Amino acid sequence: MGRYYNGDIEGKFWVAVQSSNAADQFGVEGTAPESLEYYFYEENIPAVESGINKIRGRLDYKKVHGFFNCVTRYTQDDLDKNNITREEVSDYADLALGEKILKCLEENRDCSFTAEC
Repeated sequence: MGRYYNGDIEGKFWVAVQSSNAADQFGVEGTAPESLEYYFYEENIPAVESGINKIRGRLDYKKVHGFFNCVTRYTQDDLDKNNITREEVSDYADLALGEKILKCLEENRDCSFTAEC
């Protein structure tokens, strides 16, 4: 069963690699208990960009993006054959979330969503 986030941006957290509080690394902490509520505002853009840059700095984006650009499903063996770690998969998923948040902020000046725990 998957966990979703919805609101100004929508998506599904990657199973077994992405936590519900992945958006915390972009400068705003979610509020609990049953779900995390996120409210990003225009003034959070520098923190979102900083979170994105930190991930990009530690991620071999070309390698991981190239792999996921070619597959819709994968196994641990597939990751091993392509020398991709679970941490890289998690970072790649988090990067996509951060980029969605940034795009939403740039287009709307604010961005809010609820993440299932």
